[in-house]
Amino acid sequence: MTEVLLKELSKNDIDWIISTGNRQEIAPGTILIQEKKAPNALHILLDGTLKVTVSQPEQNPLARAFAAIEDIETLDREIARLSRGEVVGEIPFISNLLSTTNISAVEKSLVMSIPQQQLAAKFQQDVGFAARFYRAIAIIFSDRLQGAINQLGRKNFGKSQPVRDVLCVLGELHDSDIDWLMAAGIPQTVTANTVLIHQGGTVDALYIILNGRMSLSISEDERNPLARAFAAIEGNEIAGREIGRISKGEIFGETPFIDSRLPLVNVKAIEDSLVLSIPRQQLAAKLQQDMGFASRFYRAIATLLSHRLQGMYIHLSYGRQVYSRGLPLNENLEYEDELNINILDRVALAGKRFDWMMEHLRVSR
Repeated sequence: MTEVLLKELSKNDIDWIISTGNRQEIAPGTILIQEKKAPNALHILLDGTLKVTVSQPEQNPLARAFAAIEDIETLDREIARLSRGEVVGEIPFISNLLSTTNISAVEKSLVMSIPQQQLAAKFQQDVGFAARFYRAIAIIFSDRLQGAINQLGRKNFGKSQPVRDVLCVLGELHDSDIDWLMAAGIPQTVTANTVLIHQGGTVDALYIILNGRMSLSISEDERNPLARAFAAIEGNEIAGREIGRISKGEIFGETPFIDSRLPLVNVKAIEDSLVLSIPRQQLAAKLQQDMGFASRFYRAIATLLSHRLQGMYIHLSYGRQVYSRGLPLNENLEYEDELNINILDRVALAGKRFDWMMEHLRVSR
């Protein structure tokens, strides 16, 4: 991961981080980020190893049962390890969500810690730094999602939450940014069974689903010559394993705008759908020419990837607290489906913007 920060940040950016940050050694077992608490600093791992765990509350009988079945001594489940160059504590800068994981040192480690207030002030003062930083964070999140998909892909995490993605994005952008997307975007009707993005193929545009549903799948055998041979003999396409579904308001095709790597999944329409297609070349040029737009766009994409990653982590926790209708609320608990009051205004604004986009497209078609 070290190369991500070195590649995306300028020499002046790195000099500022070195002059502002505090280097500190942390002992094995030290908790840097605690679940359901807001970190007060951004940490860059310079040396050592961190582990990411999700808590499984001991009072939950189901949690104890799964722990016994899986022969787990502790109810904290390790889901990832982070190596040199990784960044943690970034959530306050891209989202109002609290962390869904615990992050602690596996061995003696060295971190660079940048106080939250100083980093937030830097974002306000230096829009170029903000754009480069948010792009780097988006790339790191994309890597973590790849790891999560590789580890958990055999399970279906495709419970769609319509309009969630577009609210993440539209809530971060300015009205002028949305006007530009509308002007550059092309409404496109996609018939059922059309593949818009092939795993490992080129991506021509950023897509916003305006209506309809898409399937996300991984073609695990596409590089296997024997699998291709049998598929050709039988006249079949190589079937991909579905890992999720997306619908109205969700976004895909963002990978080329944050990294040069090829897409991780196939995206296919499972019914006749309508998408807004923003051509890749036009969006790439806009990101190069308008640093203000770039900083807001990359922050929005980082927020989007953060939500997706946090959602995957939540699915790994047996001890989630979800409010059930008819039961009294416990003020000492934070529920997974509880709305954060700090983001309600932004969500409402983003919802109005999406409705305006839909109405504008109906009028213009």
